[in-house]
Amino acid sequence: MKEKTKFVLCGLGNIGSQVINSILNNHQDNLELVAICSRNKEKAQKKINDFNLKIPIISASETPNYAKIIVETATYESFREVVEPAIISGCHVIAISVGALVKNLDLIDLANKHNSILQIANGTLPGLDILRSAKEGNVNTVKLKSKILPESLEGEEYIENNNIDLSKAKKEPVFIFSGSAREAAQHFPRHFNVAVSLSLAGIGLDKTQIEVYADGTLKGALHKIIIKSDVVELEMTSQNFPSSVNKRSSLIVAKSIIAALREINSHIRIGS
Repeated sequence: MKEKTKFVLCGLGNIGSQVINSILNNHQDNLELVAICSRNKEKAQKKINDFNLKIPIISASETPNYAKIIVETATYESFREVVEPAIISGCHVIAISVGALVKNLDLIDLANKHNSILQIANGTLPGLDILRSAKEGNVNTVKLKSKILPESLEGEEYIENNNIDLSKAKKEPVFIFSGSAREAAQHFPRHFNVAVSLSLAGIGLDKTQIEVYADGTLKGALHKIIIKSDVVELEMTSQNFPSSVNKRSSLIVAKSIIAALREINSHIRIGS
């Protein structure tokens, strides 16, 4: 029988809960959740009781003692607290809150120093495999045009500081931002994980161009990637569907984590 892939889940919000649901609903799964990492242990205990799980709730510093695979579904603010101990201990970290990497790029060097893996699970973007391949040649342009539900941007400091009226987005797209991926991640750290993922796969935070619109006419976030290089030119669009529990997150995010976990012990690899 194939050995199970054991992992620790850090973060029990909407996405973390979706990951657990996916595992519990697949009884033939080779994925095994062995512990939950959470700051608020009392709140986490209530949640895992709802799932009828009997696993320990631990701190971030304890995660390497339970598994060598750590899944981060926490927050922008707690990203480093969750990821750093695992990287120092030589773990394989699957992360989603990578907007935080802009202020923590040293974690990449730390992963190299400790022979760890920092994997970005980003199923929300199309074309990343082609971009990684094109990078072996010469990539001239990488551009991301994103249209996001206005409720996902409500309360953001950038929106308030620039007096952007999101109510108009209920009927038509409203321009929000244009600039580099680094700037996008700084202005919208909780939303533009996609900008950081695209930059790391391609030509970097400062050369990757980002345009953002609020659009309430869509089902969920819509991302269009434009790539121009000496080996390929590409335009791809993904229409993501939001979670019914929290419209700020897309359903595909949790699925990308499950897909990444399955890949670890798979005997066939697809893509570059």
